[in-house]
Amino acid sequence: MKLSVFLFILFLTVSIIVGQDANVNGHKENVTGPFNSPQEVTKACLECHDDVGDQILKSRHWNWEEEPSSVKEGQKNLGKKNLINNYCIAVSSNLARCTSCHIGYGWKDNSFDFSKKENIDCLVCHDQTGKYSKTPTAAGLPDAKVDLLEIAQNVGASNRENCGNCHFYGGGDEGVKHGDMDGSLLNPTADFDIHMGGQNFTCAKCHGAVNHAIAGKSHGSRAMGTGTDVNCETCHSGEIHKNKKLNQHTQTVACQTCHIPTYAKEIPTKTWWDWSTAGTDGKVEMDEFGKPTFDKKKGNFKRGKNLVPEYRWYNKSSGYSLLGDIIDPTKTVELNPLNVTIADKSAKIAPFKVMRGKQPYDAEQNVIIIPHLFGKDGFWNTFDWIDASNKGMASVDMKFSGKLGWVETEMNWPINHMVVPAKKALKCNACHGTKATLMDWEALGYPGDPKKVGGREKLGLLK
Repeated sequence: MKLSVFLFILFLTVSIIVGQDANVNGHKENVTGPFNSPQEVTKACLECHDDVGDQILKSRHWNWEEEPSSVKEGQKNLGKKNLINNYCIAVSSNLARCTSCHIGYGWKDNSFDFSKKENIDCLVCHDQTGKYSKTPTAAGLPDAKVDLLEIAQNVGASNRENCGNCHFYGGGDEGVKHGDMDGSLLNPTADFDIHMGGQNFTCAKCHGAVNHAIAGKSHGSRAMGTGTDVNCETCHSGEIHKNKKLNQHTQTVACQTCHIPTYAKEIPTKTWWDWSTAGTDGKVEMDEFGKPTFDKKKGNFKRGKNLVPEYRWYNKSSGYSLLGDIIDPTKTVELNPLNVTIADKSAKIAPFKVMRGKQPYDAEQNVIIIPHLFGKDGFWNTFDWIDASNKGMASVDMKFSGKLGWVETEMNWPINHMVVPAKKALKCNACHGTKATLMDWEALGYPGDPKKVGGREKLGLLK
């Protein structure tokens, strides 16, 4: 290495280190405390970052909802706060527990004031010590053992651990909901995830923020068409493959389909959740991963590891099951049906984790029940489904008929993480040929393997 190049690299390295130290020391000098509450920390942050408070109050991370929805007449803003899922079912009647992952302090009931900037939790996204934690049942408040001054003096740009503290643990445990996001992404190899392992990406590298509006949307806002999306094509555009045929595939096949051949590669993820057995004295057995298959509070589970995704057409839009929607209990209810068919020119074949389960519904009104689970009077203490249904439905201004039933549901979760390099990507014979088993071409709308019968355009399947 030439001396000039070596000196330049050394200069950059020292500059970065000094810059980091200056940043930390700046906070240590200017953030002096003492702090008797987390809200006092936020007030101190806003003294210098006075514009950030207004930005956060407009964000999805703060409001758990999008702009006004046209999905259903009279429906308020759509988002995590009012959608139904097949994990813990709904936020509405279980706020103090669910909001342990809210970027705020004290959202324990509907009286929470979303206009109070002092209730913003700056530390949960910017802690650099790894010591910050929230109490799981305290509506977003930090653990009493947290040294607020130490954390406040050691803040910086968000890292994977900051984001993962919530996003890796959605659904009550590590890797439960997403399947492609868990602690294995904190320090992966390049073969495990080419971006986080090979290039040391932080989450913010792809999920960048403008005025604290973080790019990317999950199932909670797809129908809106608002906000900034995250696409592989932002960085990988044009003729990205040396092989012409592969480049043609990008018109119909999502990048994730070939470059995420499996998910939940190290940490098992839930694939089935049966609420109908909750409250019974079922038998607790351990699965192959050392996890219980039954919990009296939550019912029966199934998990999977190193799973092959299910493949469906996707245009990044879906419908939603909302409070009060009428269901057909004789069929499996798709909680977020994808708004797409093979005829959609913008649609691509994409990988999904499809979560399946069984959850309570009102057998007279044919609507999904919102159960009250958390708290002294919640199902997790009383094991009384009728009482939990009455209280939960009342929390959303609805009445429970008293007739309880159980309906099977499924939910589509897009797979976007655990991206492997080209050498680990799917090969042609995974999808095409007599021995290929990966794709169900007929389910996707083709009369057979498109390599033999032709693509959408040739078959006249496009609108």
